Amino acid sequence: RYVTPLREGGSLPGIVEAEDLGTYVCKFRGAGQGPRVLVAEVVVAGLARLLEIPTPDQVVLDLDPEIARYEADEEVQDLINASAGPNLGIDFLPGSFGYDPTTIPDGELAGRVLWLDAFTANVDRSWRNPNLLVWRGTLQAIDHGASLYFHHSWPGSPGDPQRFAVQPYDISEHILRSHVAAARAQDAALVARLDDAALGEVLASVPDVWLEPVPGAATAQELRDRYVRFLGARRDSAERTRPWLPTDAGDGVGR
Repeated sequence: RYVTPLREGGSLPGIVEAEDLGTYVCKFRGAGQGPRVLVAEVVVAGLARLLEIPTPDQVVLDLDPEIARYEADEEVQDLINASAGPNLGIDFLPGSFGYDPTTIPDGELAGRVLWLDAFTANVDRSWRNPNLLVWRGTLQAIDHGASLYFHHSWPGSPGDPQRFAVQPYDISEHILRSHVAAARAQDAALVARLDDAALGEVLASVPDVWLEPVPGAATAQELRDRYVRFLGARRDSAERTRPWLPTDAGDGVGR
């Protein structure tokens, strides 16, 4: 059952109730940003779990377009009709509230969140839009769709993993920018958790239907392998020069 839209951002997610009696925030694959946003959501949430960063559970929601018949809002009707089949459901956390500067997070956890954002090039964790919740006293990282920008170029070009590997990360507006030292202190341990086998397992959780063919990667597995190459290249760069990991909260961008 479609309950209500969440009119935040451009994707128009909605609150839905599923047959497992769960309540979820549904991210629609028919939204204007396309299925690559759903891929980023699943991949980065999987990485977060490997790094012991709390993030809401995810499910695949099989959306019946018949639901659209009962919606008065034409925009919602169009979105549901365009999203028949598998969509992303993110566990709705009742009683959670948005993070603000009055909240004092665990320092090591905040450092891991900052490290993950730098690793995945997440551009959407600012003071204006923290994409962090506090639930049962614990920080929860949400809304990862603005990460992994490199895959948006794949329909026109396969891109270069080595270019992504050394791309600096701008923390000038990051809401957790004061935790650079904690991020750097945990760098070696976090890198060690993301070997190719771990990255492959994370990519295996992405449904094939969201992995749209692009030049040079005609199958879902070829696309998964390409993600692993890009993320692996960025991971391995940390062992040499750490070009993407910020060095100081005051300098804003990487090195």
